[in-house]
Amino acid sequence: MIVYTLTAVIGLVFAAALAWKVFQIIKAPHDAPLRAVTLCLVSAAASFVLAMPPFAARIQAVGGAGAPRLVQNLFVLSMAYWLMCFYLYSAADRADRSRRVRKQTLILTLAALGLALTTAAVGTHHPDANFRGLDLRDPALASFYLIANLYLVYALTTALRWTCVYARASRRPLATGLWLAAGGIGSMAVACAIRTVLTVVRWQGGAVPRTVVLASSLIVAAAVPLFLVGVSYPGIAMRIAALRLRRHHRLMYHRLGPLWELLHEAYPEDALDRVQSTRWRDRLHPRGVHRRYYRRVIECRDGLVRISPSLAPVGDGARACPQSPDDLADQLYAALRRRKHGEPAPAQAIAVAIPHTQSLEDDVRQLVQLSDALAERLCVRGVPADQGSNKT
Repeated sequence: MIVYTLTAVIGLVFAAALAWKVFQIIKAPHDAPLRAVTLCLVSAAASFVLAMPPFAARIQAVGGAGAPRLVQNLFVLSMAYWLMCFYLYSAADRADRSRRVRKQTLILTLAALGLALTTAAVGTHHPDANFRGLDLRDPALASFYLIANLYLVYALTTALRWTCVYARASRRPLATGLWLAAGGIGSMAVACAIRTVLTVVRWQGGAVPRTVVLASSLIVAAAVPLFLVGVSYPGIAMRIAALRLRRHHRLMYHRLGPLWELLHEAYPEDALDRVQSTRWRDRLHPRGVHRRYYRRVIECRDGLVRISPSLAPVGDGARACPQSPDDLADQLYAALRRRKHGEPAPAQAIAVAIPHTQSLEDDVRQLVQLSDALAERLCVRGVPADQGSNKT
């Protein structure tokens, strides 16, 4: 039961991580590091799926007794290879990167050739692909696992060193994901090192406790999901942050509705959407809410600049404007009514609802407070506060 549960969990994590990377590679097909990570996950998923009995039986029917063991391990080696390539493709020096990739490709080719030759030497004597159930006193079979495990120890240790270097130099959430991935890679390297020692001991006829073999398998079972979570974490964290920002912008967009409606009615020529976009496409587009939000902020600020002469107190050269949102809302509502009746502005443009800092967030906060105060007064006067908040 525990084995099936772990298998299901690993399969779900694999599917989610692979789907996310495929989505990213579709958006950026020429991103070499992203392509390497995607191929790494594809190789890992293939080794995981092809080890299942239905697929292993079909491979054995086509390629012979040792084919499932060979195919599965080749994909595992490919996973480690593409993991190293991810860091190589991330290097700045393109010439040095190409040289190192060729070197790693040669090492992988030699390891794969060694696995193929030892599989042919084993023949049909050991059809079982399970490491725990094999008799490793056969030199060819022992050589097969020694080659595979030694390459994995080399590749995973190299990738672990680069992962730690990148994690130290990165910020969250990328650093968190890299440290999680480093934990998974390190655990896999430890498991492969243990299996290398076990292979040598069993090759020499020594007895190995089943608990030790099982422990190495459990380490791998825990390391693989940890690695996948680490690879996917930065993208997931950024997506969550993007969803939070989108929700915040949507909320601010609607809260600015009362202020925008009054100013848009007074100055319709200041609207930025002279060419109307298709409404349903604008709403379905991932950046549509941000576009509408920024447009509404700009239009509100432009409208306040134009109505500000009517908000300035008259006499004694006073240039101050009430900064309390409630007082300013009353002044603004009265000024817009005077403008509607054709009364001229008594002064020049002045500063209205000035933010305390130069940040856009503070500017929007001032506009939202004014809009909320207007909404209360419009409701008191019997005018719906959101009567035109969705027109743009």
